[in-house]
Amino acid sequence: MKDPIIQLKGLTKLYGSQKAVDNLNLNVDQGEIFGLLGPNGAGKTTTILMMLGLTEPTKGLAQVCGYNATRNPMEVKRKVGYMPDSVGFYDNMSAMENLLYIGRLNGIPEDGLQARAAETLETVGLTADRDKKTAAFSRGMKQRLGLADVLIKQPEVIILDEPTLGIDPAGVKDFLALIKQLSRQQGLTVLLSSHHLHHVQQVCDRVGIFVEGRLLAEGNMEKLSGQLFGAAGYVTSIALEEPIAHPRALEPVLKGWEDIEQVSVQENEIEFTCSRNITPALVRLLVENGYNITRVNQKNYGLEDIYQKYFESGIQKAGSPK
Repeated sequence: MKDPIIQLKGLTKLYGSQKAVDNLNLNVDQGEIFGLLGPNGAGKTTTILMMLGLTEPTKGLAQVCGYNATRNPMEVKRKVGYMPDSVGFYDNMSAMENLLYIGRLNGIPEDGLQARAAETLETVGLTADRDKKTAAFSRGMKQRLGLADVLIKQPEVIILDEPTLGIDPAGVKDFLALIKQLSRQQGLTVLLSSHHLHHVQQVCDRVGIFVEGRLLAEGNMEKLSGQLFGAAGYVTSIALEEPIAHPRALEPVLKGWEDIEQVSVQENEIEFTCSRNITPALVRLLVENGYNITRVNQKNYGLEDIYQKYFESGIQKAGSPK
């Protein structure tokens, strides 16, 4: 099994007595899209700067693509593409001219640069606008060109800091779809930092919830929901055509189902609280036992529920006496 492509161990950054990042431990695997989710000022950008070797940690280790980012920042920069929240371009130059300039700065040989730049612009959907001055670009187009700046060096990892800031909803959807496509097709590892819950939920394989410099939790949606809400994370309501005469009528049907924590019946609606998601099995079981089902509703805790719960608990812990 390969080592994680990003490894952060005990990563800490102090500014005087203020902890910007507090003992951060995190692994990100190759080809994964990981979302670092937290409010502004949580320490996300400071973490990224340490990963790139642009600021030194007070203690701990940031290892990216097999390199210690503090000791070998240039090696990390060769392997990693970074797009900050606001990307600057030369307004009097076209998209192609800007991209060729970035390619030369990255040491790409001149004989293959034009072809690679054209291919990269096609990848991000800017071929039709390649000769347009960037002064005329919308925010969404600038973000796509910023992504092209990152991709032209053919990195193994791309780090995106608040990439959807200021883009309209349709542009956000297209941009996130492009990120997911690139990761799947090219095996790119993506670290996406954002305070937009919905955007992170749309595209990320795993999420880390970051509050006041601390990683409160990390995992996929199912893991986070299970950790936080326990058995209550899997609640299924099933409505039947006819009311149930007595709740005990279900006991023979449900006997031996260890995953069911609680059953409540109200007229023709049954609510199951389970230790894992067994909704399809519950539906099959009821149908096989002669019940006619009119509606099934599975309660899913979204990232907003999870984030809010962790955020509140994180603030309470931070404010409690030490």
